[in-house]
Amino acid sequence: MEKLRVLLWAGFLMSLYLVYSQWTADYATVKTPPTNNTVSAPSRQTAKPNPGAKPSSGVLALSDTKPQLFQQTGVPESEDLPANLVSLSNNVLEVFINPDKGADIVEAVLMKYFLSKNDTENKVQLLTLNKNSYHYFQTGLLSTIGKAEPNHQQRFDYIRTNRTNNGTKSALFSWEGGGILVNKTYVLSEDSYEVKLIYEIKNRSGGEYPYVQYSQIIKKDAKVERSMFDVETYSFDGGIIFNGESYEKLYPDDLVEKPIMVSHQNGWAANIKHHFVVAAIPEAESSFSYQATYDLDNSLGKISAIGETSKIVFPGGVEKEEMSFYIGPKLQSKLKELRPGLERSVDYGRLSFLSKPLFWLLDKIHSFVGNWGLSIILVTFCIKLVFFRLTESSGKSMAKMRELAPRMKAIQERYKDDKQAQSKATMEVYKKENVNPLAGCWPMLVQIPFFIAFYWVLLESVEIRQAPFFLWIQDLSSRDPYFILPLLMGAGMFFQQKLNPPPPDPMQAKVMNFLPVMFTGMFAFFPSGLVLYWFTNSLLSIAQQWRINKKAGMKANRGPGS
Repeated sequence: MEKLRVLLWAGFLMSLYLVYSQWTADYATVKTPPTNNTVSAPSRQTAKPNPGAKPSSGVLALSDTKPQLFQQTGVPESEDLPANLVSLSNNVLEVFINPDKGADIVEAVLMKYFLSKNDTENKVQLLTLNKNSYHYFQTGLLSTIGKAEPNHQQRFDYIRTNRTNNGTKSALFSWEGGGILVNKTYVLSEDSYEVKLIYEIKNRSGGEYPYVQYSQIIKKDAKVERSMFDVETYSFDGGIIFNGESYEKLYPDDLVEKPIMVSHQNGWAANIKHHFVVAAIPEAESSFSYQATYDLDNSLGKISAIGETSKIVFPGGVEKEEMSFYIGPKLQSKLKELRPGLERSVDYGRLSFLSKPLFWLLDKIHSFVGNWGLSIILVTFCIKLVFFRLTESSGKSMAKMRELAPRMKAIQERYKDDKQAQSKATMEVYKKENVNPLAGCWPMLVQIPFFIAFYWVLLESVEIRQAPFFLWIQDLSSRDPYFILPLLMGAGMFFQQKLNPPPPDPMQAKVMNFLPVMFTGMFAFFPSGLVLYWFTNSLLSIAQQWRINKKAGMKANRGPGS
């Protein structure tokens, strides 16, 4: 039984190590360095129209009316910040639109999120034209018969910015070529991270104008040195494609070997990183071809969403198209409101079926208590309550094993040269005393998935990002700056272990005694919210085991006839 306990603890440590290793392997392949995130509002100038524009070659190739995977004709040139970007903002998001090239969103700054807890100057910037690590959208319409098209390389006229009484803002851009007039309007509502794009296509020519809509996310990664102890640096930073039910992560090495080309209805494409997401979301029930490539030499990734069915604007007619963009934190309530399934961009891993209800419970408790640290403590109490009967049964078994420890040691001494006889005598004692040696191990085994699931909740949920607790813990998503909480947790584990029967084997006893030290070292660099959970769990376990031991001791003192 004692060997099994040691093996279970070793397995638990190994599971933590595997999670940590997989986390670093999956999510730390490519990182984007911090850029200057203090963006000043650029001057607004009217871009000159280009009515005679021709479709650019090698941008997005079309054969008849079915889009094909476009061929990359070269690495997009990195740009300095253009002088005539147009700003569109609300109280939570500011985006910058470049009329010189497609009237596309090329910069985005989050107004209420900062790079660090103590840095309120540099805001989180999700889209940028930074030369070393650019990230922006490319949007437009493609002509399926080779006519002039308002693609992402065309120049648009900036017309005006409007504001309604309810706080909604819009920016209007216009393009004209070959008798086709296209108005491109971005709409941004108050308190929203959704930017809606509306096309109005007017056919002033003498012939039909067939077209398809597309959107691309362009991202150049910059590899930088990272610290293995910084939680912020270990997060999946890359593309995903959602098919309406689940999503697929896009790994650069896989895309180099085999670019992706799939078709989905109710799908969307996005780049995700720790706590944040940038997504292009076509209209619901629309069929789009989703394509992804990666240029390993230039660390350049492209994800495209291209309409599969061409639409026709007849002479004198008008058509409208819409697409949405989400540029912001992974706030699950807001993501789900925009498009069911978008909340799955919160990457809880394989144990999401446990993580999601745990987050739901955590969020509900927080709505009452208003403090994420207290919410973690109360969720820990709820988890402990769920496993109370199982843990109590285990505790009783452990208390009984503690009483039998002297007899077990005597048996080992008596049969130290005969392992078979030692095992037989031990099992006879277990049978006589009605003790299950495995009962003390199952609760720990059962709780491992919940521990890992809650780990992902605390790591991935942006709601807990930089959330304060009390006193020196001012960011539950980062490590304890003074390592006080890990030390308290280690002390709690030590006292919890003292309440359980010690292994009779000296080597096993040394291993068990070293576990609190090992856990303290590991948890020292874990998010303090996770350490708070484990420390609370240890305190509750100590209280429960102490009560069980006390009752068992009182019963033993009274004797069987008492």
